[in-house]
This record gives sequence, structure tokens and C-alpha cells, in this order.
Amino acid sequence: MIKKFSFLIGILLFSLHFGQKKEQLQKQNAELKNQIAQINSDLAKTRNESKLSIAYLTSVNKKLSLREKVYSNTQKEKRFIEDDIYLRQLEINRQNKELAVLRKNYAEVLVNAYKNKGVQNKVTFILSSKNLGEGIRRVQYLKQYSDYQDKKAAEITDAATKIKQSIALKQKSAKEKENLLVNQQKDLTTINIERAQKEQLVSDFKKNESKLTAELKQKQTQSKALEGQIRSIIAEEIRIAKANEEARRKAEEEKIRLAKIAAEREKARIEAENKARAEALERERKLAEAEAKKATELAAKRAEEERKRTEEAARSEASAKDAARKIAATKASEEANARSKEANNKLLAAKAAEAALDKKKEDEKKAAESKAMTNFGVSSTVAGNNFAENRGKLGFPVDKGQITHRFGRQPHPVFKNIVEENNGIKISVPSGTRAKSVFPGSVSSVLANSDGTKTVILKHGTYFTIYSNLGNVSVSKGQQVSAGTPVGTVGQDFDGSYTLDFQVWSGSTPVDPLGWVSY
Repeated sequence: MIKKFSFLIGILLFSLHFGQKKEQLQKQNAELKNQIAQINSDLAKTRNESKLSIAYLTSVNKKLSLREKVYSNTQKEKRFIEDDIYLRQLEINRQNKELAVLRKNYAEVLVNAYKNKGVQNKVTFILSSKNLGEGIRRVQYLKQYSDYQDKKAAEITDAATKIKQSIALKQKSAKEKENLLVNQQKDLTTINIERAQKEQLVSDFKKNESKLTAELKQKQTQSKALEGQIRSIIAEEIRIAKANEEARRKAEEEKIRLAKIAAEREKARIEAENKARAEALERERKLAEAEAKKATELAAKRAEEERKRTEEAARSEASAKDAARKIAATKASEEANARSKEANNKLLAAKAAEAALDKKKEDEKKAAESKAMTNFGVSSTVAGNNFAENRGKLGFPVDKGQITHRFGRQPHPVFKNIVEENNGIKISVPSGTRAKSVFPGSVSSVLANSDGTKTVILKHGTYFTIYSNLGNVSVSKGQQVSAGTPVGTVGQDFDGSYTLDFQVWSGSTPVDPLGWVSY
């Protein structure tokens, strides 16, 4: 029983796992096929204009890779279905064995019933009872025996139904496998066709190697010349920026010097203006200190006299005269204490007035210094450049495109004897695509290249972004741009594809754009 239960649990868990994995594979294949359809659509649009281009070859390679992934997923799905069919067959075998046992047991019940057919006359069987109690027991026995037969028959029917269901599920899985094999064969045929197309495309490249290599070298020469211009422009921008910064620093220092002189004059005026008042307050404080000291001494003296009189009165009998003197002494002591308190209050007020005057004087000096700095145009803050803070979060320079050439020294995808050195990345785009600024900045330069294309250089503080191979531009030198501002339309490259050459420079050093943009 435990073995049977474990087997059923195993079947159930596999079915759940199989269903989930199968659904994931089918969903993934659907997404892959959508990507393949999109690539086919893009290839159809560019077939005539750029068949012998790296962008075209890259798209073909990507499509072939996606096809092979679909085929691999289908292989996995097929193995899942085969495992399911195998487990279904095991379940059917187990159920058939159980059905055989049930039928055997039921046959034995029928045989026994036949052998005891005399008992089948239920009325006679009951009426032949010796007494009422035995008759009741015989009625109960007949009912239980009948129920037992019905139960065994129902178990056989239920087992047969389950076997039919298991067979139906197995047949369904077998049909799925059959359909899958048909589709897999179609996919394999398509892969072989597309692999042959790719090989033909590479062969076409080889046939035109001399022409394409010459054009590529010419393009590299133009790129080197453009790089020289870019370096000169950036170097000049850096020189101007340094000169401007030095001039700004010196001007700022001069402003600060003059502002400090003006501030010191104003502070001296404030100091002189408050000097007389400070001296008067100091005199008042000293008088208050002297008065407070005198009042405190008087109060102490009165208190000592009162103490002595109290001790003397305690030693001798008090008289009316002594009582009067005592009252007068107490009154004098209270008056002395009141004068002492009043004198101390005057002293505190005098000190508070001096402190208030000092604070007022310092506040006026600070205000005078701040006013002088403002009047002389001294900057309180220096504007920063947050281009570097957005590393990895910059926008992509086109809405849609495929990277065909990466940053740095890279071997040519077809001609292995040629090594390309890229200061940025090249992005293949559909015809009519507009390049856009990846970050707010200003247009440093708009260059006209020897091949008829244009280049836009944007400045972002100490960083620069460069957009080359533009058919036309939509910005002008000195213009302020925002992130997403169109800078021009991507032009056609020598191989017929539409390619944007995008670069990022940190000062005079080109850096990998993929480390900066969000792609």
C-alpha cells in the first residue's frame, strides 16, 4: 500500500513539474520565434541595401542562434513528453494488475455464490430460521453479501475507467510528441537552410574580399582623420576650459580681495559706532557690580548683627526695648536683602545688555561681509558636472539598434587578417533613425566629414559624447541640448547599412560607451 501510494505521489509530482517546465519552454519558444520574426522583417527591409554588411551578417547569425535555441528547447520538451509517456505506461501496467486481481476476487465471489445457490432463495433462507433473532441475522448477512458484491463490481468498473483515462492521456502525449517531431523536423530543415544561407553570405564576402577590404581600409583612414579632428577639438575645448577656469579663479580671487577690504571697512565702522555704547554699558555694569557688592556686604553685616542680637536675647530676658530693637534689626536686614537683590538684577541686566550689543555687532559684521561679497559678485557655490554620477544610467543614443562593432581592438567578423580599432561602438539602425543626446550639454562642434557625412560633438562638463556618420544634423554649435534631443539622422555606411558611430570621451581619453549607457 505504501509502495503504491509513493508511486502515485511520484507520478503527481512529475506531472506538476512536467507541466510547469513544458509551459516555460513553450513560452520561451514563443518569445524566441517573435524575435526571429522581427529579425526576418528587418532583414527583408535591408536585403537590397546592405546584404554584404556586417550588420546583415550579424542579424543572420543572431537569427540562426535563436533557431538553434528553439530546436534545443523542443528537444527538452520532447524528452519531457517521452518521460511522461513512460510513466503513463507504468501507471497503466500497475492499474491492469490491480484490475486483474479485482476480477479474480470477483470471480471467486461469483463461484462461491453459485456453489451456494440454494441459499440464493432469500425468502426460503430467511423463513428457515429457527427463531426471530436468527432470521434478523440472516437478513443482515444477505444485505452485507449483496453490498459486498456491488462494491467489488464498482471497484472493477472504477479501475477500468481509470485505465481508459490513463490510456487517453498517454495517447494525448504520444500525439503531442508526434506533432512535436513534425515541427522539430521543420525547424531542423529551416536551420539547415539558414545555415547554408549564412555560409553563402560568408562566401559572398570572401568573393568580394578585395573590394570590401579596400572600402574598409578607406573607412578606417577616414576614421583616423576624424579622430585627429576630434582630438584637436577636445584639446582646444580643454585648453579653453582651463584658461576660463584660471581666469574665473583669478577674477574670483580679486573679487574676494576687494570684498574683504570693503567688509573690513564696514566692520571698522560698526566697531567704532558701537564703541561708545559698549563703554557706557561697561560703566553701567561696573557701577552695578559695585552696588551689588556693597548691598551684599550690607546684607551680610545686618544678618550678622541680627544673629548676635538673637544670641544675646537668648541669654537674657527680653524686654520691650529689646523686642523693638529686634523688629528694627529684622526690617533693616530685609531692606538690605532687597537692595542686594535689586543690585544683582541690575548687574545681570547690564551683562545681558553687553552680550546683546556684542551679538548685534558680530551679526552686523557678518552681514556686512556677506553684502560686500554679493556686491562684488563673489560666487557662493560652483556649478558641478554630474555626467560621471550617471554612469551606467545614460540613455541609449537611438531608439532601436543592434551593436555590430564594440569598443577597442576587435578582429573583423569575416576577414580575420584585419583588426579594427574603435574609439566607441557602432550601432546598426533602420533607415531614417535619428540619433539623440544621451545627456544634457552643449554642442561643441559640428564637423563635415570627407565622405559627405557629419559628426556632432556634445560637451558635458569634462566629458564629451560624439555622434558620427550622420546624414544630416539638427543642432548647431553653441546650442544647449537636453537628454533625448535629436542631433541628426543616421546616414548610410560604405557597405549599405545605416550605422551610428557613438563615442564617449573622458577629457582627452575615449572610454567604452557600454559602461555608461543603459542598454
